[in-house]
Amino acid sequence: MPTDAPSAPPPSAPSHATKPTSRLVASDRVEGAAVYARDGHKLGTVRSFIIDRISGQIVFVVMSVGGFLGLGQKYHPLPWDMLAYDEFKDGYVINFDLDMLHGSPSYRPDDAPEFDEAYGQRIATYYMPSRKADY
Repeated sequence: MPTDAPSAPPPSAPSHATKPTSRLVASDRVEGAAVYARDGHKLGTVRSFIIDRISGQIVFVVMSVGGFLGLGQKYHPLPWDMLAYDEFKDGYVINFDLDMLHGSPSYRPDDAPEFDEAYGQRIATYYMPSRKADY
């Protein structure tokens, strides 16, 4: 009677891993997550997502920056694929710093733009001039 060969042991976690991280996460666990510049400086937090109604894919993440008790706060939409999750920071890292945000598309909490194709293209080309929005 044939016997099943023993299965290979699962690959061990890298020595620097501190906890297992699931690839799946509920949106309410991402909203409020810290966003850091590549140099480790905290830039803001995830406020919300902009989703393509047809594909169901996240296109932009809106990052909340600054403010105190709701005053002086600005929202910066960023292409979702620019954020990389860092399990050690338990937050997201983007490959630019605060200086790049100064001229970026942004809005105040009481003056949200219409997230249409033109605004989406403006966001996409600001961060990557040769980029065309893919929706």
